[in-house]
Amino acid sequence: MNVPAYDPAQTRRGRWMLVGLFALFFGTVLGAGALRFSGWQPATHRNHGQMLQPPVDARAIVPRLADGAAYEWNPGERTWRIALAPPAACAQPCVKLGEDLDKVWQLFGHNADDVEILWIGEPPAGAPRPASLRVLRPGSGLEALLPGLDDPAGVPVYVIDPHGFVVLRYAPGFDPAGLRTDVSKLLKLM
Repeated sequence: MNVPAYDPAQTRRGRWMLVGLFALFFGTVLGAGALRFSGWQPATHRNHGQMLQPPVDARAIVPRLADGAAYEWNPGERTWRIALAPPAACAQPCVKLGEDLDKVWQLFGHNADDVEILWIGEPPAGAPRPASLRVLRPGSGLEALLPGLDDPAGVPVYVIDPHGFVVLRYAPGFDPAGLRTDVSKLLKLM
């Protein structure tokens, strides 16, 4: 029987290979841990709107539709809401905002039935009225719960979950594509 000769160089090479694999594996784990605990997140995991922490609980509020009927939250229907409460004197900026929200709603495609737009107060003349629009009477108490509603920069927009929690706020002048992206992600959760 022929026994191969002991080669110390090959043994060192094997050890260095093992050390390299160990460093490669644990180095990536340490790098991922450092990124995670530093607060970094990939762009696909970030919200475009401001996440409200804690979410505002509006379940006790029963808003009234323009015709006087109660607007129930109905969590079993899994309907998300995009809410806004512009001032009564808002004209052209609110028409543009209404057009943007209508476009966002249309881009939900087959999920559009799972989203409603809650307009608190009467929309201005010329604002689109999509099938998802629910006009609410002002003064129901919902406006008082919306944080940062009296923003001097314009009209903010809010996302309300199916249970009645206000979870996201979009500052005036927000990008409608960001709203669509965020709500699309939320629709996939339900």
